[in-house]
Amino acid sequence: MAEIKKPIHAWANDDRPREKLMLKGKSALSDAELLAILIGSGNKEESAIDLSRRILQANESDLAELAKQSVLSLQRFKGIGEAKAIAIVAALELGQRRRMADKIKRTKITCSQDVFELMRPKIGELTHEEFWVIFLNNANHVRGIVASREEPFIKHQLIDAINISKGGVTGTVVDLRILFKLALEKQATAVILAHNHPSGKLLPSEADFQITRKIKEAGNIMDITILDHFIITEYDYYSFVDHGRF
Repeated sequence: MAEIKKPIHAWANDDRPREKLMLKGKSALSDAELLAILIGSGNKEESAIDLSRRILQANESDLAELAKQSVLSLQRFKGIGEAKAIAIVAALELGQRRRMADKIKRTKITCSQDVFELMRPKIGELTHEEFWVIFLNNANHVRGIVASREEPFIKHQLIDAINISKGGVTGTVVDLRILFKLALEKQATAVILAHNHPSGKLLPSEADFQITRKIKEAGNIMDITILDHFIITEYDYYSFVDHGRF
């Protein structure tokens, strides 16, 4: 005899995600239960929690993997329409931005690992190449980050993003005039360059070396120190300084 699944509204209060959150707090909920609150309902065969578990399992039970999914790819799950898929993507993006904002507010760059931890959440998982600039004051505290694409960050956060350039899978173009105009506006005394390699390969290309030299030369004229250039991938990084290539 087939098992009859009870809908969530028929569960005990302690087992319903929304009620459980209210009674026990958000940390008491599993990833599947939090996701179930977002989607609200399942399908004819699955409750919202069962559907959420299946979505997570399809993404290796890893929220970082789930965050890579597009609205379209999420809609392949029965019971996930466009509105629910958008809600999932938006919630995961908010989580990323919150983590990034918290990190920047307390960030002082002391080593190359600090740069990797700062930038990996932003560009490590991208499927196209982007070039970012980290602005620092004379104590090496982050004054702001400028991206190669525009994003609507909250004004009170310590980061700014404008469209310098956005590349394809294998490259991007950097406008030095915009880079140094922003450095002067932020009264930065030093900058760190960073871009991602969607291929996952860490070794710099000849174009990477050329743009680094060009920016360093311009920095010398402007009396703004270029501290390092980083290649960021999802799991690792390459520092030009650490490898003696700066």
